[in-house]
Amino acid sequence: MYVKDNMTVSPVTIGPNLSVSDAMEVMSANNLHRLPVVDAQNRLVGLLTTAIIRLNSPNNSTTLSVFELNYLLNKLTVKDIMVTKVMTIGEDDLLEEAATKMLKNDIGCLPVVDKDNVVRGIITHNDIFAALINLLGYNHKGIRYVVNVSEDKPGIMEDISRIFKEHDVNMSNIAVYYTVRGVEVVVLTYGETDLSDVLKAAGYNVTDVKTMH
Repeated sequence: MYVKDNMTVSPVTIGPNLSVSDAMEVMSANNLHRLPVVDAQNRLVGLLTTAIIRLNSPNNSTTLSVFELNYLLNKLTVKDIMVTKVMTIGEDDLLEEAATKMLKNDIGCLPVVDKDNVVRGIITHNDIFAALINLLGYNHKGIRYVVNVSEDKPGIMEDISRIFKEHDVNMSNIAVYYTVRGVEVVVLTYGETDLSDVLKAAGYNVTDVKTMH
């Protein structure tokens, strides 16, 4: 899976000279929490988030009036508070690389840029979640099997696939997990034909069967 297939293309961006107050309005109007900051050529120069804005705003104990707060936010520009050292990803990079970068660095998004640092998109943790759900076929109608494999050895996947093929049942998704319970093979199939008894007769430990709606 590639970043370009899961990112938001042509995301909302702002310029560095925009006031923080106006940036907040852009965020609110578009229901966004992060905005790439770009120059006139759409090259990435920074990143602004709601967390950064909160960090640079007077706290609740301030004695300033609402008018004074609005004045300060209007005088403060995006370039005054934005993050300039922004971690990025390429659109042809693997989705797994994007997820690893976000996890290791505890960040919620990655601007997607080309070789000239021009913004092509943005990918967030929500995009990663959506891709994971799609990969695992969670919203797909069919039957989900969990098969616990006592010994991980070559040929198991082929054998399991053969069982479904021989009974004319089409597999839509397949995944392997290494857990404290051992190796678990998760298979999702189309249709309503339950082959759990067939799998058990073939010597497989079927630990869970669910009909997905």
